[in-house]
Amino acid sequence: MRTTVKPGQGTKQAGAVRTRGGLSLRLDRRAVVVGLVLLALALAAGVALIGSGDYPLTPAEVLATLTGGGDAGQTFVVQDLRLPRVLVGLLVGAAFGTAGAVFQTVSRNPLGSPDVLGFAQGSSVGALVAIVYFQAGTVAVAAGAVVGGLATGLAIFLLAWQRGIHGYRFVLVGIGASAMLYAVVLYLMTKANIVEATRATTWMTGSLNGRDWDQVWPLAAVCAVCLPLVLLNGRPLRMLEMGDDAAYALGVRVDRVRVLVLLAAVVLVAAATAAAGPISFVALTAPQLARRLTRSPGPNLLPAALMGALLLVAADWASQRLFGADQLPVGVLTGVLGGGYLLWLLATERKAGRV
Repeated sequence: MRTTVKPGQGTKQAGAVRTRGGLSLRLDRRAVVVGLVLLALALAAGVALIGSGDYPLTPAEVLATLTGGGDAGQTFVVQDLRLPRVLVGLLVGAAFGTAGAVFQTVSRNPLGSPDVLGFAQGSSVGALVAIVYFQAGTVAVAAGAVVGGLATGLAIFLLAWQRGIHGYRFVLVGIGASAMLYAVVLYLMTKANIVEATRATTWMTGSLNGRDWDQVWPLAAVCAVCLPLVLLNGRPLRMLEMGDDAAYALGVRVDRVRVLVLLAAVVLVAAATAAAGPISFVALTAPQLARRLTRSPGPNLLPAALMGALLLVAADWASQRLFGADQLPVGVLTGVLGGGYLLWLLATERKAGRV
């Protein structure tokens, strides 16, 4: 194996790893460094979150317990109570970050995300139907969210399809679907009794409270299938940013790639929403922040996933530490911070003449 630098890309930013068999992998050194830093920060935030709570633990105690040390009390607190919550947060953040990067790349619009395009609202409708009409338990509510998200994705695909899926039409259909589904959410809330409405409101806020291993394993299975599928299509996605004609000329099967990655992204959003509720703005902000850090063109799928995991776990830690006994659901904090970021993004895009 040898490392070579591609012409015109400089010696500091990018290179290609080539094998004797003819395989090559382009590496952007800055993106690799940023990814490693984000991974380290996400894991550190996870350790800090495990150590937070009414039974505080130092990072050393958390690491010792995770590696088989610690007493019975520490093992119970870490393994049974807090570790599942942190794993759900990491996986949900990674799923939202990856899905947001896919949607923004396909739509070629920084505002393209599941929050804006109606997929989160579709999952909310599915969950609310399960709560209001079937008084469903936790598993059934999660199943309803998955069904609602997938049904919304299928409907948007069919409505946006016209000799393929194109970004502008996909965004317009998604925005229209979002408005309609939000009206359905409001209608379902009016049909609920006080107990059901309270439960539905808590779920729709988005929270990691009370998450256990029953949420970890299904979400981990979905991520294990969909995340590699999206990452393997990173190069074709990058070519799609140059336009369909250029991608066709470079040998990319445009419609096949677009449908495949969008389907994987919809499944990721549905599974993440089922596990933690429709946590807002992570899918919107994570890809944008990742791209600004890497300064690299393309979807930046892996940095976006790591940024999403870091944002969600850090926000959950902040919601516990900053508000004392009045702990906020993590969806409230991401909504406040993400709303501010959205206003800044709109102002920036308007100043640049793009909106």
